[in-house]
Amino acid sequence: MTEKFSPARGLANCHLQTVFARFHRSEPWIQTDRHWYTTPDGDRLAVHTPRLLQDDPASPLVLVLHGLEGSVASPYAQGLMEELLRRGYQVAVMHFRGCGGIPNKLPRAYHSGDSDDPRWLLGEFRTQFPNTPLIAVGYSLGGNVLLKMLGEDGQGSPLTAAVAVSAPLDLHACSRRINSGLSRVYQRHLLACLRRSLRLKASDPYLAAALPNLDDGAYFANFRHFDNAFTAPLHGFRDVDDYYTRASSKPLLKDIRVPTLIINAVDDPFICPSALPAKAEVSADVQLQISEKGGHVGFISGSLWRPTYWLESRIPEFLVSGS
Repeated sequence: MTEKFSPARGLANCHLQTVFARFHRSEPWIQTDRHWYTTPDGDRLAVHTPRLLQDDPASPLVLVLHGLEGSVASPYAQGLMEELLRRGYQVAVMHFRGCGGIPNKLPRAYHSGDSDDPRWLLGEFRTQFPNTPLIAVGYSLGGNVLLKMLGEDGQGSPLTAAVAVSAPLDLHACSRRINSGLSRVYQRHLLACLRRSLRLKASDPYLAAALPNLDDGAYFANFRHFDNAFTAPLHGFRDVDDYYTRASSKPLLKDIRVPTLIINAVDDPFICPSALPAKAEVSADVQLQISEKGGHVGFISGSLWRPTYWLESRIPEFLVSGS
């Protein structure tokens, strides 16, 4: 029987759900090794694994895709790794280009529709581990990337199952949501993180020449300005509206042909409720689990003094039972 999410006593507020883990689990506790994969365009992807990967049909390999400016150290990635390892899965966390504090080699970075990199990496895994079932779990930006890839690939996907958590499926609507009310606090924080990452990248004169002026605060006023100035031109989109339209996963959900669980909360301060799909907007292979509460990648149950991280039981439950 599928367990429904109930927020922890004292943590029902969406903002508490969203930020609690950052303070409760402030330091990474799962150690990993970093492996560099050279991409076809001459860049590099960092893949973190807590154990040496092996070709084992009895131990599926779960690829984890983090959120905007996240990494293997993000509490949600750490918690999921711990639980999956306990259950006998193999785990690999892919850092999107330039994440994890190490700049990538090309002017381009990553974006909410960047499905080519995880698709290519899964192809590498399929070659390296031909007998190992492949699964993917994506959070926030990584969830949208995963769903977009699944819709694009249809029956050709190498994955046997997938889970997307707190994915911003409609980028137009979600850019409006995060630019309103208290959500603007998260927007400022994320844009400050992106600015720091770009400054680190700009320490290379070759890369700096391809970047807009990082001292112009107007570019960092909100995500629409940032995406219009940075994300769209650096990744081949005409402008911000072209980027949001082409990178949103919601129109592709009907084309998914892999058992997939989508978990979202109506009170998510990052995601407009209108972005959440109805049953008629997804394929028969997609299961929707939409909770009234949960915040953004929160879903903390139990109590304030004894919190439990519901996603860490719900995700493996789906991977085992498919429901």
